Amino acid sequence: METLSKTFWIFDVNQPMPATLKDIAQKVGKSVTTVSRALHDYDDVSPETKALVRQAASELGYIPNILAQRLQKQRTDTLGFILPTFGPRFSDPFFSEFLAGIGNKATELGYDILVATRPPGEEELQAYRDIVQSYRVDGFIIVRTRRKDCRIQYLLETGFPFVAFGRTENAGPYPYVDEDGEYGMRLVVRHLARLGHRRIAFIGAPEDLMFAHCRKAGYLQGMEEAGLPIEASLITTGDLTQRGGYEKALQLLDTSPPPTAIAASNDLMALGAINAAQSRGLEVGRDIAITGFDNIPLAETSHPPLTTVHQPIYQIGHMACEMLVGIITGAQPHPESILLKPSLIVRQSCGVRVAA
Repeated sequence: METLSKTFWIFDVNQPMPATLKDIAQKVGKSVTTVSRALHDYDDVSPETKALVRQAASELGYIPNILAQRLQKQRTDTLGFILPTFGPRFSDPFFSEFLAGIGNKATELGYDILVATRPPGEEELQAYRDIVQSYRVDGFIIVRTRRKDCRIQYLLETGFPFVAFGRTENAGPYPYVDEDGEYGMRLVVRHLARLGHRRIAFIGAPEDLMFAHCRKAGYLQGMEEAGLPIEASLITTGDLTQRGGYEKALQLLDTSPPPTAIAASNDLMALGAINAAQSRGLEVGRDIAITGFDNIPLAETSHPPLTTVHQPIYQIGHMACEMLVGIITGAQPHPESILLKPSLIVRQSCGVRVAA
């Protein structure tokens, strides 16, 4: 026999009802319209009246109806951020740092963040469509841009506000913040070449990602500028994870002769490469040099500390969020593009000068 369960809601009739704008208006002897405009800090209300209204609101315990305000403004005061990652978890500190930058700036500007995870591809694009069509956010912040990015193409076609962390090869201007990965990787190769390294290996990232394309181009340019031979056997592609860097580094160490330096396209793969070298009995910084890119917090505390290219991930999150809110509110009507110059942070993992 099936049992039906019932839920009973119990209300305390003695519990006071929440204060309303009308209650505040009666307390201060002003109209409801004046009270509303005072609480929203309109310029046509005097500072004295604003102070009086806010004091009364505080005394009455007034709590604004956020949902009603958002409906009135026809905005959700929410920004969308879809993490392009496989599986229910993401372990890349890059995303954590970037999301913290977005979230803190959003809070400062009075916005919430809707965060979702989707694997790159059609399921990810459908998530954008669903959220746009249901008006659940006012705009998107896009990360890990691709060379041909269907997310950006869709948002450009629909005219939906967004800011990207990264460039693409898509036609048409759009607002983005990016770092010059090509320049950053040239700095790495130049530094390693000055230390005397001639066999410099490269662990790239999947080349559909725009930053991966730029960093590989920087490696190739750096090798050419240093007059070093480019060997196909010393160029490989990883998956941006520590495990991927470990596996690719082992393959590189099996070449004959092995490289004296490995430049990885991100810090996690560089940390994996350090583990691989140490598993072969090599002392990183003396027997082999290893470098990364991004300067995540783990880079400074690894063993040995990692030489890497610094890009201000947290601050870029701040900038992207501020740009997007400016677009949503009309304070920044035209697309703005910001390209930052990264810097090289030299630590012990690239070690001493190689003997001639």
